[in-house]
Amino acid sequence: MIDGVQTKTLTTYADERGFFREVLRASDPILAEGFAQWSHTMSFTGVAKAWHIHQQQVDWWYLAVGAIKVALYDTRPDSPTRGEVTEFVMSDEHGPQVVKIPPGVAHGYRVLDGPAHLFYIVSEEYDGSDEGRIPHDDPDIGYDWAAWPEIS
Repeated sequence: MIDGVQTKTLTTYADERGFFREVLRASDPILAEGFAQWSHTMSFTGVAKAWHIHQQQVDWWYLAVGAIKVALYDTRPDSPTRGEVTEFVMSDEHGPQVVKIPPGVAHGYRVLDGPAHLFYIVSEEYDGSDEGRIPHDDPDIGYDWAAWPEIS
């Protein structure tokens, strides 16, 4: 896992009516940077959204519906994992979780089973000056968004 990326495994309480799942609390250590904005995006099967990067903002992702392949690329010059790529699948089948993405870690996803509903919290309110993009096919990263995830 890329240095500074964290996950929180979620517990689901199910019964004959459905389920309840607590996602985050203000007191969770994974949310130490604080909450500034909550957003929801929906994407269809096959859609890839990448690469997105921030220098100040922390992202926390929770996938409510669907399955996505998440890819993270560490661009931070002083990080012990600089240049590394981490990929994993987010879905109920793979265990519900929240992922924390620190500043300087480029991130993106491809929808494996959609529509996918991704809810994300950020540590800073939207500020276009902190919104960075890297082309999805950047040769320095060399990531194949069309490949099936190498997940056991």
